[in-house]
Amino acid sequence: MPNDNKALMRRVYDEVINGGNVVLIDELVAADFIEHEEFPGLAGGREGMKQFFAMMRTAFPDLRMAVDDLIAECDKVVARTTMSGTHRGEFMGMDPSGKQFRVSAIDVIRFADGKAVEHWGLTDAAAMMEQLGAIPAAGS
Repeated sequence: MPNDNKALMRRVYDEVINGGNVVLIDELVAADFIEHEEFPGLAGGREGMKQFFAMMRTAFPDLRMAVDDLIAECDKVVARTTMSGTHRGEFMGMDPSGKQFRVSAIDVIRFADGKAVEHWGLTDAAAMMEQLGAIPAAGS
């Protein structure tokens, strides 16, 4: 079961996030999915996940999440990733800057019956906003 869940998690990164196939979320994520890292202004659950990745793909057409570590235990998979992209579209009220970002993220996903049912995550949003020029760099 842990290896099956790791394969499902890789599909989310490879096909949904890196490949931009947001429609695949309906196949890989349960209808009653619980998101513990909700993005302000977006719906919750599976619909919010679709909205989030569509928004990110519009703002950062080259969005990538490289999997640095993938660890599975029982019904959970933990991924340490590096997220990167180039700001080419509007993002959170910011006009495209052409700037690139590269930040670390951690995702924990619980699986049941071959689908993601719950997500906890932590992304270095402050570093992302600094790199995009939205906030001053620390110490400046």
